[in-house]
Amino acid sequence: MTGWMHGAQMIAFNMQGYGKSLWIMHGMFRSNGGCGFVQKPGFLMERGPHNEVFDPKVTLPVKKTLRVRVYLGDGWRLDFSHTHFDAFSPPDFYTKLYIIGVPADAAKRKTRIIEDDWGPIWGEEFKFPLTVPELALLRIEVREHDMSDKDDFGGQTCLPVSELRPGIRAVPLYDKKGEKLKSVRLLMQFRFV
Repeated sequence: MTGWMHGAQMIAFNMQGYGKSLWIMHGMFRSNGGCGFVQKPGFLMERGPHNEVFDPKVTLPVKKTLRVRVYLGDGWRLDFSHTHFDAFSPPDFYTKLYIIGVPADAAKRKTRIIEDDWGPIWGEEFKFPLTVPELALLRIEVREHDMSDKDDFGGQTCLPVSELRPGIRAVPLYDKKGEKLKSVRLLMQFRFV
């Protein structure tokens, strides 16, 4: 993201392991129908009236506010064994939402933990004011809360904000390797104000 925001034409990705960096790269290249080509916004290709270039560190006024409502999640019981998350009880899921982009837009939110439920219902809404929505990505990660150990991974996706369409959507989640989980979905609503 840093190279892209500063106008780099080509960027080499280290794809030797799986993790957040690769998930973000997958999300960025979901733009334009997932063909692998993402055209830069005009302000990254043009110079200003005094020959200045875009500076991602400059704080700009808010252009749009993205409102994200996380209604519920389902499908884990179909894609995972009944003891995958907890040996003796249903999982305790929560969702983390991140905005990745220029530093002024970076944000992190988290739903409450829904205990002992394979189909958690959150019904929570979050606001993300965006100064440069053209460069923003929405990263979504579901985790299973574990009191005695590290929280378990339940799925993730990364979506370009410029590609989000207002309305209620069933958002598929992916595993750590970026493979789509067969049944797991989040029911979410996206709005721009």
